[in-house]
Amino acid sequence: MNHVDWDDEFSNAKYIPGGSTYPQRWKDASTLFINHHERVERDIAYGSHPRQVFDLFWPSSKPLGLVVFVHGGYWMDFDKSYWSHLAKGACDHGWAVAIPSYVLAPEARISEITFMMISMIEKCAEAVVGPIVLVGHSAGGHLVTRMACKDVELSLEIRDRIQRFVSISGVHDLRNLLHTTMNNKLRLTTEEAACESPYLQEPVKTASVVTWVGSKERTEFLRQSEVLYNEWKSKTKEAHNVIEDDRHHFDVFNSLSVRDSSLIHTVLGIN
Repeated sequence: MNHVDWDDEFSNAKYIPGGSTYPQRWKDASTLFINHHERVERDIAYGSHPRQVFDLFWPSSKPLGLVVFVHGGYWMDFDKSYWSHLAKGACDHGWAVAIPSYVLAPEARISEITFMMISMIEKCAEAVVGPIVLVGHSAGGHLVTRMACKDVELSLEIRDRIQRFVSISGVHDLRNLLHTTMNNKLRLTTEEAACESPYLQEPVKTASVVTWVGSKERTEFLRQSEVLYNEWKSKTKEAHNVIEDDRHHFDVFNSLSVRDSSLIHTVLGIN
């Protein structure tokens, strides 16, 4: 495997036209949405660190349940302020949406971020009754599928409430990250990479899991979704792998903001 340029395999921006402009686009769309959404609670703490906060977007009526969206950025970048607009689709269907920040590498190891997700989900669940759907993109997809693993100590009450785990362009096998320059910040060891790879962990049998990826993604991201689906499809209640046409890593999640998109219908279980 030494002949593979793993930095290139995990690189997205340089293979997407105008790739460097996307973060500002996300930020602008997020700011516009949060400034106009009527009911939002900001910076709700789920831990002691300044980044352990989430925004909670309420629908116009009593919520049908809770969607939690966990952002990506290779565990090293971004915060909740880039993604507020992605709450629109679920809110339009009457669901509340929580969007957290979390402590980033190198300040936190990936295993520590996984543990933070437990605290975050339990805090969000206190605020909204009913079913829960966990959705994440890229590194966020990893964190969401980690919550479906048996070794993650979510309470039985929370597990019973989680209807679906949706990983959008998720990273599910972390071992190849050991060969990237990113690992200077991630500080993954061989043992941690294995332990934190959902692909190598046993999922809870009751989990309903969706891996969703764009057809224009890098080959590694297409592989990451496929391997988790193939490994988990016989071990979970339900598993699906969806390849969305004409989408790449930086726009594959866009339709979370669209009320009647296929992605939103999948997230909310609308037939």
